[in-house]
Amino acid sequence: MANLLLDDGTIESDLGEIARELAPFGIQLRHYDPGTSLLFPNLLDQDVLTESEKRYCVEIHNSVFEFIQQENGALWYDLLNVHPGSFNLHQLIATYGRYHTHHAAEPLYVLAGEMIYGFVQPDGSQVQLLIQAQDYLYIPAGVEHWCSPTASLNFKAVRYFAIAEGWVPNYTGTQVNDSLNKPR
Repeated sequence: MANLLLDDGTIESDLGEIARELAPFGIQLRHYDPGTSLLFPNLLDQDVLTESEKRYCVEIHNSVFEFIQQENGALWYDLLNVHPGSFNLHQLIATYGRYHTHHAAEPLYVLAGEMIYGFVQPDGSQVQLLIQAQDYLYIPAGVEHWCSPTASLNFKAVRYFAIAEGWVPNYTGTQVNDSLNKPR
């Protein structure tokens, strides 16, 4: 389940409270456990997946979650598979680890692992959201955010794309508030 770190150091773990905090952004966070992970547990534990294994995971997922694809107007989807040996790991972190926006929404469903997202609130303060397996996150177009894998460097998620540009980042120049990462 997700956790939200507020700029005052408070950690919120109640899904309803997190949703309330993220509502001003238009961000949606839901938790779905349909049991599909039971159909491919060995694949979720593997670091490296073949293209056919990725397609299998996505097809099983979408057989249950077709409504996600429809509600987002997704034209296509893929499986983002991040692990310590990912050939483009440093590039992914450098690309998405800075504040940016997208011209299209950024919906994703976490199959395994965890990821951190940072958001700039309307008052300029920043929050961080930890999402984990079975969390669905929808970030509307234009919302300023960054994302990064956690220290485990393990994350598998189905990403949905509604336009050809996909998730091309438009950097904003906002600096990540490092004080959120320091112990209090």
